[in-house]
Amino acid sequence: MIMLANRLLSAARATTRRAKFSTSASTSNIFDKITFIGTGKMGQAMLSPLITQNLQSPSSMTVYDVSEAALRKVEDLYPGVEASSSIPDAIENSNLIVYGVKPQNVAKVHAEIRRAKLDGSGKVRDDVIILSVVAGTPIQNYVDGSLVTKVARSMPNTPAQIGCGVTVWSCTENVDANERKRITAVLDSFGKTVFVEDESFIDMSTSISGSGPAYVFMLMEAMVDAGVHMGFSRDTATTLVHHTLLGSTKFAMETGEHPELSHRNSLQRHAAVLRNSVTSPAGTTASAIYELENGKFRTVIKDAIWACYRRSLEMGGKSSQVGPNRSPTIPVDLQVMMKNIPISHHPVEPPMGEMGLPSTFGKKD
Repeated sequence: MIMLANRLLSAARATTRRAKFSTSASTSNIFDKITFIGTGKMGQAMLSPLITQNLQSPSSMTVYDVSEAALRKVEDLYPGVEASSSIPDAIENSNLIVYGVKPQNVAKVHAEIRRAKLDGSGKVRDDVIILSVVAGTPIQNYVDGSLVTKVARSMPNTPAQIGCGVTVWSCTENVDANERKRITAVLDSFGKTVFVEDESFIDMSTSISGSGPAYVFMLMEAMVDAGVHMGFSRDTATTLVHHTLLGSTKFAMETGEHPELSHRNSLQRHAAVLRNSVTSPAGTTASAIYELENGKFRTVIKDAIWACYRRSLEMGGKSSQVGPNRSPTIPVDLQVMMKNIPISHHPVEPPMGEMGLPSTFGKKD
């Protein structure tokens, strides 16, 4: 009896999922056909709102993944979406190909598309556009690797999974105004978009909006742990922290995002003004801020952002010698010597002993 009840419940849940992702209203597709290569969290974060917002019909979308289980899951979650067992078959007749794979797998996808483009099968449309959500891989890499000349590169973040993401993107000059409008419609479906003409801003955005949620989650974790240490239950501490961060963010957004405009409109305030409004002289918040400043809170955050930016540059095969205490240029002969040596964005420092002195200080040979 219990087993029968569980089966009925499972069937009911499956029916609910299918109803949720079925298109009851008529759908006017943004693209003729969209192919998703990779069905991970970001791929599904894009696929889901396209269906629920009636922007793209399920039958006009195809997915490919190396994992059969992943493909079956997509078919179950999004009825009507076609699952393909090969990249050439998946991209046939598509005018938008979304790269949603790990950076280390990009070259394999390039090879498949390049082969399909050169074999005369006609599976790669002349007007096809590649839209990448892969971190660190520059636009030129897609052009050279796949032989597709129209490429858009984007950097979404994890809140896209609940429709609250922010995506910075750029594209090749040959993507026309109408195509840019349609790409924007796709990216807008899961949050806010910011278009930049200069692709270098995408690597920068990786360090702020792309990886930024991790910094916030770490702050969240520390605040919750402190609350538990003081005596709150973990559930209560979590509720307090979640709503504090959510309310503070919404308050900052509604009072203005642009510091340079604060003198024009009293409602548009710099974050420092908002912080000061919570901080009374010699009060509790002032004591907390004092400890944060003593611990170099600002410096640590800024250093983390620079480290993330440098790593993004390295992943794209670019020099990471940017930012504070870095030389912007490296002699050509040194570059040749370093070409095959892995370079880290983390500076190497001598091990430190007591009193901040190198551990070898005072030792004799």
